[in-house]
Amino acid sequence: MKTRSFKGGVHPAGGKEMSSGSQIVRLEPKGELIFPMLQHIGAPATPAVKPGDRVLLGSVIGRASGFVSCNIISSVSGTVKRVEPIDNGAGTMIESVVIESDSEYEAVEGFGDPRDYDRLSKDEIRRIISEAGLVGMGGAGFPTSVKLAVKDDSLIDYVIVNGAECEPYITCDHRLMLERTEKAVLGLKILLRLFENAKGVFAVENNKPDAIGALGEAVRGSKRMYVQPLKTKYPQGGERVVVNAVTGRRLSSKKLPSELGCVVVNLATVAAVADAVAYSTPLVSRIVTVTGEDIKEPSNFEVPLGTATGELVEAAGGFLEPPKKIILGGPMMGSSVSGLNVPVTKTTSCILCLKNDGAAAKEPSACIRCGRCLDVCPERLMPAKLKALADRFDYGGFENLGGLECIGCGSCTYICPAKRRLSQSITAAKRQVLADKRAAAQKRSLEPSGGKEGEK
Repeated sequence: MKTRSFKGGVHPAGGKEMSSGSQIVRLEPKGELIFPMLQHIGAPATPAVKPGDRVLLGSVIGRASGFVSCNIISSVSGTVKRVEPIDNGAGTMIESVVIESDSEYEAVEGFGDPRDYDRLSKDEIRRIISEAGLVGMGGAGFPTSVKLAVKDDSLIDYVIVNGAECEPYITCDHRLMLERTEKAVLGLKILLRLFENAKGVFAVENNKPDAIGALGEAVRGSKRMYVQPLKTKYPQGGERVVVNAVTGRRLSSKKLPSELGCVVVNLATVAAVADAVAYSTPLVSRIVTVTGEDIKEPSNFEVPLGTATGELVEAAGGFLEPPKKIILGGPMMGSSVSGLNVPVTKTTSCILCLKNDGAAAKEPSACIRCGRCLDVCPERLMPAKLKALADRFDYGGFENLGGLECIGCGSCTYICPAKRRLSQSITAAKRQVLADKRAAAQKRSLEPSGGKEGEK
C-alpha cells in the first residue's frame, strides 16, 4: 500500500535503535505504589479508599468524578498507607493513594475471566471500557469512553489505531505490535462493533516494517481492517496529523475527529480494550520504554501502574553517570522531572535519561527570517509571528492569526537556526487565551438571565 504523510514536519534523530530490539519484560514493584487521582484529561478521580483499607488487584481506588474523568484501579493487593497530595515531579501536587503491596496479587472476583464480547451490546462495551479506566495511553490521557460516546455511530467511517510512535527514543508501542499483535487486532475488532459502517486502520510509520508486516499478516483477509504505512516524520502521530494522513481530511481545534467521521485511539489503548472487554481486565499495567544515552541497558518493561520510575531505571542497569535531564515521554513533547520518585501512570510511555541537556546549551538569538518554521508547521501556521504577538501579550492578534490551532509539537523550535523558543511562547499564550475564555464563560453563567435583580 502507498505510504502517506502530511505537509510539514521534521526529522529529529530517532534513538529508537537503543531499545527497539528489547523484548517486553514483566517487572514487579518492590516498594510502595503511588496512584495519582489525575492520570487523564478532565476532572480528577475522587479517592474511594482511606488509610488502613485492604485493596485487591482490580479494586476501584479512585472513582470518576464527572463525564470527563476516569476510574483509577489498584494494580496490586495490599494496604492503603496514605491518601495525600504528592508532587508529580514537575512541581504540581496531586491527590494520590499510596498502597503497600503484599506481593500476593489477590484479585477481585471475575478479574481476568474470558468474556464473549460478541454477545455484548454497544452500551455494555462502552460501560466496560469506562469502568476499566481506559485513557489515551500515547500521552494525552483523554478518557476512552468519552471518545467513543459519539452522537451517531453510523457516521463514523474510520477507526484509526495510532501506531505511528513518531517521538524519538520511544519503542513500547513498536514492541507491543510485534509481541502482542493478536491482542491489538482483537481490540480493534471490538471497537468496530461500535461503528458498523467504519473501517479499522492501523496507522504505522514505515520505520517499523516488521510491525507493519506482523499486523498486515494478522488482518489478512479482513474486509474491515487494514494497515496504512505512514512516512517516518515528526509529528506523524499527532491526532489531527494522523487523521489528515490517513483520510486526507483536515481537523481544526474547533472540531472533534468524530465530526469528520473518525475515531482515533492509541495502539496501547486498543490493546487495553481487548483486555477489558474480552478478558475482564481493567487498566492496571502498561509498557514503558527506559532509554537514553545515560541508561546502561535500554529496555521495555511491562509494569503495574503506580510503580516508582526509579525501579524501572534500576532494572535497566541504572545510569552510566548522573543524568543531566530526565524526561517522562519523548524529547519533543515529554515533561522534564526533577527525579525518579514519581510513579508510572496510565500515560507514562517512556523514561528518557540524557547525559546532556541540549536545550540548556542553546542560547537564542534574533529571528533571521528564514521561514523554516513556516515550512515545518503541520498546522500551516506562522510561528515567528505568533511568538511576536505572544511576547507582546497581544492575545487578540494571536487568536486572529490562528494561535489556537497550534498542537504544541515543537517542530518550529526544533528547526529554528536562531534557537528561539517558538513553541514554548505560543503554548503559553494559547494556555492564557483558553483560560481567559473559560473565565469569561464562567462569568456569563453567573450573570442574571435577564432584567434587573428581583424582577420577574
